[in-house]
Amino acid sequence: MQVIKKSLEGLVEIIPTVYKDERGSFFETYNKQEFEAHGLPTHFVQDNQSFSKKGVVRGLHFQREPYAQGKLVRVIMGRVLDIAVDIRPDSPTFGQYEAIELEAECGNIFYLPEGFAHGFAALEDSIFIYKCTNLYHKASEVGIIWNDPDININWQVSNPIVSQKDLQLSTFKAYFKQALS
Repeated sequence: MQVIKKSLEGLVEIIPTVYKDERGSFFETYNKQEFEAHGLPTHFVQDNQSFSKKGVVRGLHFQREPYAQGKLVRVIMGRVLDIAVDIRPDSPTFGQYEAIELEAECGNIFYLPEGFAHGFAALEDSIFIYKCTNLYHKASEVGIIWNDPDININWQVSNPIVSQKDLQLSTFKAYFKQALS
């Protein structure tokens, strides 16, 4: 497996070695020894799966400390544009984002450590799965509105389908003005 460090500190794309023959294909999605060798976490406590129709935008979600989560995400059907926004106030890239296309066919995987808000846009009907380093804690769940004007993410979808819950999220500035005061 190939591990590629992304432009924002801590974000990593993992490209598995895919073995193909006349029967189909096989690849590892997780290998504790490989992850340890690259300084990635090896302890995950929860797995989640969602199905999203083409055009759905989910996010930008995260959990406040002490329930923050690192996430290992991938697509097992379809294709998504995955987004990680740096929400670490002391980071030199605070407020910046990284976008990566995850495709079931190539099997690429994205690791987001704690300190990033996460969201994605379904570019096709997609099944999205992720492993988390901490359990879901409803009272700690927060987020930033998907179309925040300061972050200015190009979601690559027209007429996005967004949940009522996600439409109620704060802007980046409003959330951090309150959180840091």
